[in-house]
Amino acid sequence: MLRMKRMALTLVLGLLVAVCCHPGGTVDEESPVQEEQDKAMQADMLSTVSSSNTQFALDLYKLLVLTKPEENVIFSPVSISTSVALLGLGARGTTLAEIVKGLKFSPTESRMADIHRGFQHLVRTLNQPREQLQLSTGNAMFIQEQLEVLASFLDDARALYAAQVVLTDFEQPAAAEQLINDFVSNETYGKIVDLISNLDQDTALILVNYIFLKAKWETPFDPEDTFESRFYLNKSRSVQVPMMKVEDLTVPYLRDSVLSCTVVELKYLGNASALLILPDRGKMQKVEAKLLPETLARWRNNLKPRFIDELYLPKFSISGNYELQSLLPQMGIREAFSTQSDLSGITTSHQLKVTQVVHRALLDVAENGTEAAAATGMKMIPMSATLNPTIIRFDRPFLMNIYDTNSDSILFLGKVVNPSQSQSS
Repeated sequence: MLRMKRMALTLVLGLLVAVCCHPGGTVDEESPVQEEQDKAMQADMLSTVSSSNTQFALDLYKLLVLTKPEENVIFSPVSISTSVALLGLGARGTTLAEIVKGLKFSPTESRMADIHRGFQHLVRTLNQPREQLQLSTGNAMFIQEQLEVLASFLDDARALYAAQVVLTDFEQPAAAEQLINDFVSNETYGKIVDLISNLDQDTALILVNYIFLKAKWETPFDPEDTFESRFYLNKSRSVQVPMMKVEDLTVPYLRDSVLSCTVVELKYLGNASALLILPDRGKMQKVEAKLLPETLARWRNNLKPRFIDELYLPKFSISGNYELQSLLPQMGIREAFSTQSDLSGITTSHQLKVTQVVHRALLDVAENGTEAAAATGMKMIPMSATLNPTIIRFDRPFLMNIYDTNSDSILFLGKVVNPSQSQSS
């Protein structure tokens, strides 16, 4: 019997955050009966996927923080989980079981068909056209030209994950790298460049997921009010950063005395929000230890409108570059990276295993929104001074959770340790 050559499978995940208005994506036309059936199922499916994605996001966050405790962290949980779920389309046996469990779905309660349909609804929801928000996400598969990919896998990938399929000659690694990097750069409007490098000639299939968000603050900061100010890295060290300022606004607010932190929600136009968590000095680890789905739910359920006299937030750009093939096994997804990998649902002509999972995220936060985009913001008119003003200063390490309110999905999760540290690698 001829021994099948084991070929490399790479997951490449690119994401980024910015901010403006640009419609994208369409939803298929459906009959009234089918539409009603879909609506009946959609809430449950989105809820299940959102719940699992939240647990996945927080678990992965804690691993990333452990690997780089003193650095900024920024990643897109929904980008990573969607790409891993797409891989699950072609997984079988223990490989599939580990993926399901690693994505935080219960194997006994969730059938794979329902999980994939849940992600289908998620992808459609995220790509619905919005007037005030530019949000697009997508999947692409770069397949070795000689690889015999099963028609059923391609059909399901297109139907459920709207995946694009691109035949690629990996025997010409430089040209293949250029093809893939140009694709990602184009889909993220030039924000994610040179995502992959050093491709192996044995590469058979690369899965790419990208997400792009460009959103305007509901209440923008005035650039004329931005000034240089101190950001305290710890008790003894500080850096100078451009600090944005907005006065006299009412925002959802919560003071969590148990976890010693302040939580503020800053809304974007177009069904997205940023949940900002500011631990008291020296309390970051206490907050991170309790960073659980129920904690996020408690914060969001207990936010109350609060008049804020002054709010200060640094203007910054941070990025994260991660090799997740060392972290996903710690979340239980092991076999896909080993010689025991069973990805026979993708192809039966070769044995595949995942060799690399590359993820890059970029987050820009500026006066107009979540990217330094040229736009005209409203000027805030100062009101009369109050005797006991409420002032919130994000002048020390804080957490940022950007989520889509339509699907209740975490688009980006980050920790800003040093706003002047532009690159995390």
